[in-house]
Amino acid sequence: MRKVLVITYYWPPAGGPGVQRWLKFVKYLPDFGFAPIVYAPENPSYPILDEKLLEELPENVRVLKQPIREPYFFASLLSKKKTKSISSGIIPEKKLSLMDRMLLWVRGNFFIPDARKFWVKPSVKFLSEYISKEKIETIITTGPPHSLHLIGMGLKRNHSVRWIADFRDPWTSIGYHNKLRLTSSSIRKHKKMEHEVLNSADKIVVTSSTTKKEFEQITKRPIEVITNGFESISKNDSRDDHFTISHFGSLLTGRNPDNLWKALGELISENESFKVSLRIQLAGVVGQEVLQSLEKSKLMDFVDLMGYVSHDEILKLQQKSQVLLLLEIDSKETQGIIPGKLFEYLSAKRPILAIGPQDWEAAQIVKETESGAVFLHKEVDSLKNVLLKWFQQYTNNELELTSKDIERYHRRNLTDALANII
Repeated sequence: MRKVLVITYYWPPAGGPGVQRWLKFVKYLPDFGFAPIVYAPENPSYPILDEKLLEELPENVRVLKQPIREPYFFASLLSKKKTKSISSGIIPEKKLSLMDRMLLWVRGNFFIPDARKFWVKPSVKFLSEYISKEKIETIITTGPPHSLHLIGMGLKRNHSVRWIADFRDPWTSIGYHNKLRLTSSSIRKHKKMEHEVLNSADKIVVTSSTTKKEFEQITKRPIEVITNGFESISKNDSRDDHFTISHFGSLLTGRNPDNLWKALGELISENESFKVSLRIQLAGVVGQEVLQSLEKSKLMDFVDLMGYVSHDEILKLQQKSQVLLLLEIDSKETQGIIPGKLFEYLSAKRPILAIGPQDWEAAQIVKETESGAVFLHKEVDSLKNVLLKWFQQYTNNELELTSKDIERYHRRNLTDALANII
């Protein structure tokens, strides 16, 4: 089998969505004639840990590890809680304290492209020797963190290897970039690095058509779209007894669905049966502003704040839920964001309630697969109508979903597409 070196920051026991994409690619690549070798940090500062993911590591996959120096230890001496939030991409949106502003400014302007930049040079040195020794012909870098693409660029300069750069998120257009308090000089540095990476890689892989169109304005290199996906899991026909609406993942101010809370608040005041049956499950970080909105709509008595839940448990909860909630910030910059949870929702085969921006790519997938209903953030009455329809079906034990054409998003089929690119 042909060797492929995969350079990633997120690897089990890292939790969160960033680890899933390449954990599954690595699992299925041998089926298509490739032997993946994973390079990951030895002592990373992962904001979320999920020890259960260690059980999913593919057998016989070689994993190389080298130490990484990250600045979060020193920053945590000032504020451990705030540092952990910023390192995981959670940036306060309102009432920024002096400490918030200082940490964001330092993060944005001293660590370009990100706080893992100190891993670039030692990684290029270590992997250069390894590539020569093992005669590796293809390397793949995946970001964010986008500093890993600088490792790919350094190896490309030193060796006659083919380099594929995988972007799970965009670079300079990602939503939180304008919150990092970047100076004009820092913005230029980011754009210069982005341009160099996109024009140095042999091929580029992105997770949405929107990102592909954006990058096509910067480079003529081949760009392919491979979305995230799902794995088949044991089907569980048991459902929650309550009319459970569930959201999995961070739910912060920008994604706060005020229209949904308003609609649910009206329904519990108008419909006693709905009030008795409603439960709202929120797994992951929930912002203070979201909690205030729930309180305003008199919904807190119906909310179960679950905190962090392991990926294995999330998959079970998705199947048991009556309705799965998919949310995105209402802005032009988020039209191309397709949350990884969408594909797991498809696999769970429960109705998806999607609320996001106009021309949202994720919403288009929901429509094409006939897997739920889609709304803009300003809609309320039409949202209430769908909720009432689903509630009536739930009451009659008829709330089932017949989606279509979802197998193209199975991880193995997506790996087949990746193998063709390699």
